[in-house]
This record gives sequence, C-alpha cells and structure tokens, in this order.
Amino acid sequence: SKLQWSTAISMMMFSWLFAAFWSVMPLLGWGEYDYEPLRTCCTLDYSKGDRNYITFLFALSIFNFMIPGFIMTTAYQSIHQKFKKSGHYKFNTGLPLKTLVICWGPYCLLCFYAAVENVMFISPKYRMIPAIIAKTVPTVDAFVYALGNENYRGGIWQFLTGQKIEKAEVDNKIK
Repeated sequence: SKLQWSTAISMMMFSWLFAAFWSVMPLLGWGEYDYEPLRTCCTLDYSKGDRNYITFLFALSIFNFMIPGFIMTTAYQSIHQKFKKSGHYKFNTGLPLKTLVICWGPYCLLCFYAAVENVMFISPKYRMIPAIIAKTVPTVDAFVYALGNENYRGGIWQFLTGQKIEKAEVDNKIK
C-alpha cells in the first residue's frame, strides 16, 4: 500500500519532536552536555557517573537505540520474508541494522562503561573515535540506500557514465 501524505507528515513531525525532546532534556537538567574531548563540539558529559547521568543514559539507550533496533529488526525480517516468497532479493535486509550497530555500538559501549567506571583514563583522542563513527551514520545510511536500491543504483550509474542500464542487466547483477 502507498504511504499517504498525512501519514508521512505525521511521522516526520513525530521524529522531529522526538529528537527535540531528547536534545532538550540535558538543557533542562536531566543528563548534561559537555565539550567532546578534543573540544570541537558537545556531547553527553560522561565524566560524571551520577544517578542523573545513569538514568538519562539508560532511558536514552532504550528509546533511541534498542527500540529502533527492534523495530528495524522486525520490519526488515518482514521484508526478507516477502523477498523469500517472491524469490526476488532486492537488497540485503540485514545491512541497515548492521550499520546501526557498527556505527552507534562503540559510542553506546563507551557511555555504558562511563556509567559504571571512570573513562578519563582513556586518551581524549581515543574517546573521540566512537563519537566520530556515530556521526558518520547519515552518510553511511545514504550509501546503504544508494547501493541497495536497484533503481537508485541505476540512476547513479547513468549519472556517472551516461549509460543507461537495461532492466535485464540490473537483474543479472543482483543474482
């Protein structure tokens, strides 16, 4: 079924309000922001392992990592089952979840470790690596979509080479 405009706008508004809620909470006192170790931008202040930080961290990880991960898993399993029935595998349905875990996993591990131990013994340069990897998610997701969607991939090929890929050629490359 096609997605209605009203549904798409509602989903977009929910996403923006959800993100705004979690971004504003440290400004209102639940959680806290501080400069990243190299002082280039701000992040959660994980130097404090107090109750305020721990409760914010666990709520943040449940609502922004675990629940979206569960939704992605069930949605892509459903898509995989449909592909399996039709015999046409259009893209790797496990790839979006893997990119989420690979890109956000190190940052989550660092934050969880900071909830139980002091992380200040880790060099600031090494503490920056998980944050930098997490910030690559929009770019990685764009590549996953671009390379995973046959129509989009064909358009990229046509843009770069000027050659149009025929439908039969696209189907042969997928197999």
